[in-house]
Amino acid sequence: MTEYVIIGGGQAAASLAEKLRAQGAEGPVIVIGDEPYPPYERPPLSKAYLLGEQTRERLFLRPEAIYAEKAITLKLGTPVSAVDPEAKTVTAGGERVSYDHLAFTTGSVPIRLPASVGGDLAGVFTVRSLADIDAMAPRFTEGARVLVVGGGYIGLEAAAVSAKLGLRVTLVEMSERILGRVAAPETADVIRDAHIAHGVDLREGVGLAQLTGEGSVAGAVLTDGTEIAVDFVIVGIGIRPDTRLAEAAGIACDNGIAVDEYGRTSQESIWAAGDCASFPYKGKRIRLESVQNAIDQSATVAANMLGAGATYRPYPWFWSDQYDLKLQIAGLNTGYDRVVRRGAAPTVSHWYFRGDDLLAVDAINAPRDYMVGKRLLEAGKSVTPEEVSDGETDLKALLQR
Repeated sequence: MTEYVIIGGGQAAASLAEKLRAQGAEGPVIVIGDEPYPPYERPPLSKAYLLGEQTRERLFLRPEAIYAEKAITLKLGTPVSAVDPEAKTVTAGGERVSYDHLAFTTGSVPIRLPASVGGDLAGVFTVRSLADIDAMAPRFTEGARVLVVGGGYIGLEAAAVSAKLGLRVTLVEMSERILGRVAAPETADVIRDAHIAHGVDLREGVGLAQLTGEGSVAGAVLTDGTEIAVDFVIVGIGIRPDTRLAEAAGIACDNGIAVDEYGRTSQESIWAAGDCASFPYKGKRIRLESVQNAIDQSATVAANMLGAGATYRPYPWFWSDQYDLKLQIAGLNTGYDRVVRRGAAPTVSHWYFRGDDLLAVDAINAPRDYMVGKRLLEAGKSVTPEEVSDGETDLKALLQR
């Protein structure tokens, strides 16, 4: 009987296991995760969960009983220490587990501040896991001084929650502006204005030079020489794919665990999906850190473990909630040379083009624009920048052409 083992306990792991069962896998399906919780949603951690608007149980993708009903074995709180592709075994919690097919869904790990700048002081946190949020939550008291390092989505979401809870927030972004890697200046302008309006001391082109304190963080020296007092620090300077086990097992890695269009790694019967996997896309190799990718790529891998031979074609989408702004993103804006605006803040969308080709849409409080843009991209339909920018254009009519 074929045995399926999945390393990782997040969205991709849960989706892969359930898809295997739904598509007829009859052998054992075992999910091995190092966290003590069943698979859960990560996006709400820096939003609703940190705000106290969502309970821990509501984060869980399924109650544990559902996995048992589907004959999916969860080995929780069980870090994997080794993978042996030749023997087809996984060592976890001192036990060796055999497999016929193995999938890596190990996700990503946060980039931490080095100890040389005070990254190991108490009171310095990252935002990646339930344990991270639970550890920092008691510090969210009105009037507390928090320094957020990093102006990407994670840092900005943490800053928004902090400001809403009445903390005194300073955010530093070493690059010349927030969201420099992922969004156009037009989108960044709307987000920046919202943070300033909510009292965030947002400093662009300024980085962290040194954290200070005896055992616990008490202050920070910034790259412009400014010194500020802080009660705690949230670090949001990026994540990296967790390839440690794969590399130790001799599996090829390239900005993640390298897989082909079917989700196969360089080792026979070993697959990868989700944040940890890089895959071919439009002549390049990319890696997507999104719920969409975790779910869809895992579905493809599950089908291919069962012999389907299906290629993975992503239709990327993302979102971010900050204050009363809901940013929804469809597509990938890489290589854009023109941004067209439709509407005006706080209800506005920015459409990314390369020449006359639509690449992506950022929709802020504009769900209709987002849905139309997403469907246009998925259908490969053309739309001109002029049509998008004309407020009289019926976007839905463009889908009928």
